[in-house]
Amino acid sequence: MVKSERDFAEEAVMMAAYLMAESARTAPKSRGIDDIEILYVEKDEIEMIAKKMEEFAAEDRDFLRDANSIRKAKGMVIIGLRGGRSLGINCGACGFKNCAEFEKATRAEVKFRGPNCAFKLVDLGIALGSAVKLSAILGVDTRIMYRAGLAAKELGLTDCDVAFAIPIAVEGKNPFFDRKS
Repeated sequence: MVKSERDFAEEAVMMAAYLMAESARTAPKSRGIDDIEILYVEKDEIEMIAKKMEEFAAEDRDFLRDANSIRKAKGMVIIGLRGGRSLGINCGACGFKNCAEFEKATRAEVKFRGPNCAFKLVDLGIALGSAVKLSAILGVDTRIMYRAGLAAKELGLTDCDVAFAIPIAVEGKNPFFDRKS
């Protein structure tokens, strides 16, 4: 039997996504405390996220651009953070004098929920970076997208405080770059 690469592209994306998820999971975390959530969204669910993104277009036209962009994905990894717990180091990077003040602060939902521990946000960035670094090694097309992560959060796919999405494609050219606004 001879198969075209196009015949197994979705399975290849799923395998890459699973490995990217594990790379994000094993990325270093401050004090070894893991408050990261990682999800895989299959091709069939991406349209639901794209439609939610279109609802935000009145506020920011780039939601339309990104919605059309993610429609080219064969899968998507969502990486989110629950950042409301402090590490107890009183660094002040969250904007509060100490961790006790931070933890007493009223948490508000704007687009994302905050305030968040700055070290936890760094952990999220490292996890995202670990995932996309591996995607580059594996040769799949990706881009970290705030707007798709926000739409996934708004749909209730995650209850994380902050979430980003990494759509994944396998095309002759990365469809998530050189986008028209």
